[in-house]
Amino acid sequence: MEERCLTNDCSFAGVKPVMADLPYPEIRVRRRNRDYADLLSVDYCGFVSELSAITQYINNETRICGERCSLARTLLGIAVAEMMHLQKLGELIVLLGGDIDFTAKTRNGCSKLWTPEYLSISENIDKMLEDDIEAEKEAICQYEMHIKMINDDCVNSVLKRIILDEEYHIMLLKVLKNER
Repeated sequence: MEERCLTNDCSFAGVKPVMADLPYPEIRVRRRNRDYADLLSVDYCGFVSELSAITQYINNETRICGERCSLARTLLGIAVAEMMHLQKLGELIVLLGGDIDFTAKTRNGCSKLWTPEYLSISENIDKMLEDDIEAEKEAICQYEMHIKMINDDCVNSVLKRIILDEEYHIMLLKVLKNER
């Protein structure tokens, strides 16, 4: 007797980044500035960061793809947009003279290596969506704070563009939550 394999029938072919329909500014900086690079390292891989967002969205997508394919595909599309943010932040950090080492550097000289302890892992889909919405809001607040601290219009234009995606993600996640 042949044993059947379990399969996931949710296809992720053609998933595109879920983002605002606007181009990103050119990735450039006015001058090297290690302090600005350190600020962006927090956005890159700190507690509230693109790396945390990507990992959380992928984890949620993977756990629900068998039962909620459409929702899983949307979460994967948001994760792809967050990957683009991570890549752009990485380029800015390098141009500013910083390092990409998955360590968030704080203003007081401390540094902390990224950890999955930063993630919110819920079994309940509504709670997943609530956590994702809250994480997007926290990211926006952090980006806005960093924009005030960074005196480089080139860097800030990229951060402002990323905020537009995060706002779009909040709107979409709220719609998905209300449709449940």
